[in-house]
Order: sequence, then structure tokens, then C-alpha cells
Amino acid sequence: MKKNILIIGAGLTGLLLAYRLKKQGIPVTVLEARDRIGGRIHTHLSDRETPIEMGATWLGQQHTALIELLQELQIPIYPQYTEGTAWYEPMANQAPQEVMLPSNGSPSYRIQGGSSALIEQLAQALEKDELYLNTSVTHIKAHDNVIEVITKDQTYTASKVVSTLPPNLLVTDIQFSPELPDTLTSIAKKTHTWMGESIKFGISYPTPFWKKRNWSGTLYSNVFPITEMYDHTTLENGKYALKGFLNNELSTVTREIRKENVFAQLQRTFGEEALNYLSYKETVWKEEAFTFTPYENFVFPHQNNGQAIYQELFYNDRFYVAGSETASQFGGYMEGAVQSAQKCFEHIIKISFV
Repeated sequence: MKKNILIIGAGLTGLLLAYRLKKQGIPVTVLEARDRIGGRIHTHLSDRETPIEMGATWLGQQHTALIELLQELQIPIYPQYTEGTAWYEPMANQAPQEVMLPSNGSPSYRIQGGSSALIEQLAQALEKDELYLNTSVTHIKAHDNVIEVITKDQTYTASKVVSTLPPNLLVTDIQFSPELPDTLTSIAKKTHTWMGESIKFGISYPTPFWKKRNWSGTLYSNVFPITEMYDHTTLENGKYALKGFLNNELSTVTREIRKENVFAQLQRTFGEEALNYLSYKETVWKEEAFTFTPYENFVFPHQNNGQAIYQELFYNDRFYVAGSETASQFGGYMEGAVQSAQKCFEHIIKISFV
């Protein structure tokens, strides 16, 4: 049998690992359940092609592995726009307050062209017979020398298998034979899936009306539905947007109700100009079945991210549990995804490939 690596998930960890392995001449196969690549990196192109991030967006100077990767791929970054005043809503019975933002000694940055620019560039290294979309894994069977990865339509055989799925999704939605150790399964079911409960929204506009009034576009609120919002204008001119988060509890209502409440809040805060929009986009990550599956019990944000059990190997060193939540640092962020891929890659090429 041809010795190869099979990677489950075409998010940042999976695609970076495949990219690194291919450069070393190691055969790879990437299986992705969605009809797109990127996982929780998803840049939505709205009217006038304004890139709006429905997933991972920001990075900081502390995210050194991600910055080095972007530099390697020659993908520029630029600082998040924060010039001007912000709005704060303390309570429903109080009018929105205009406040000054503190000076930002540790700015956030965005990826030029959208976060998906990183994903697309990594994926360019793969051929059509190395990356399969709409391919959801249902079973994993470990044998003495190989692992079988079973989907609805096909069985793949690999020397080593790397899962980059959120741990709770991995152990809940995929059947294993023989079963994974209880120590791993127990921790995985109590590991927070980053962004799993989030609701992100983005609105593109024909003009940046907020900048004309010396507003930063930033909003912090204790009032439904928006909890926080920021300017989401691209580095290029003519592409303007606002983007933020909605209260997680609004996942139980319809999109139209959420949208109606968003614009009521924006009108109350920013005035009539906020209603002159081009498009409204949102993603309820709890509804993304290939990212989130319900926990057995309540889980805190970042709970069990980077646990030591995720640094171990299984099935005679043939099965890796990777992905952002497994990183020992910056679990749940793009930086964690990059670190996880790098560590997995280094281990694969270090040990004997048998």
C-alpha cells in the first residue's frame, strides 16, 4: 500500500498540514464535509464584493506563528480601524453614549483580501484528487498497519490519519473501532468548540457614513441584539461594512427577527443612514453541523483547550488529534490552528514513516 497521510477537515490546520507535507513529497488526502474549504474561516463576498468575515477575523502581534506563515506566503495584513469615537449602550432605558476609545497599545490586524485569502492560497497546493468536498466521515477503523476512514460513499486507507475537527464533534459524530481511550473521549466531550455558540453578522454599505461623523464604527452594548460591532471596511476604497456579534440567545429566533432587531438598534444608535445598506449577512455557528454539536453538559469558553491528552498519539502512533482547540497555546484562534499544524507536521516527518 502507498504510504500516505489522510487529513480530516479542510480548515486552517488541515490545509496548512497538507501544504507542508506536500512540500516534503509526502502523499496527502484531505476530506472535507462541507461544500467549501476553510472551516471556521469563511469570508463572505456580499454586494460590491465587500469581504465580510463570518468566522475568524483578527490577529495580534502575539500571534507569531500565524504572522510568520502570512509573511512566508506574502499575504499582507493591516490594522483594524479604530479612529474616532465609539458607542456604548449600558441599559435599555438609557440612550446610547458616545465614548472615546483608549489608545490601543496592542492593535488587532486583519488579513488583506479577507481571512479566506490564506485558506485559498494553501489549497492551491492540492490537486483535485487530494482534496474532496462534501465528504463526511462516519467511521474510523484502526488495523495493525493501516487506518480505514469510512464515508457514506467510499472507504479510504491511510498509513496515518489526522483529525482537525473540534474534539467534541470528533468523538460525538464519528464511530471508532476499536474505541478511543476513555481519557480522550471524556476530555473531548468537555472541550469548548470555539465560535460554536457565536452569531456573527455583517452589513455592507455604499458609503462609510460613520467615518464622516468621526465615529469608529465600534459599538459595545448590553442591549439586544448586538453585543459588539466594529468597522469592517476593507483596505481598498469603495468597500465598506460593519461587522460584529449578536447575543448568543438569539439563535432560537428566526433570521428575519434577528435582522429586524439589528437595524432597529443601529437606527437608534447611528440614525437613519444605518438603514441605507447593501446587504445583510449572518452566520449562526450553532447551526453549522460540521463545526458544532451540542455538549453533554455545560462547557465554559476555552474549557479544556490545549489539554495534554491532545498531544498524545493513538492507534499505535497512527492517529493524531489536531486542530485549534488542541493547541497548547492560543487554543481556538487562528494562531492555535497554525501551531497545531506545525507541531503535527514536525512529528510526522521526525518519526519513521511506516
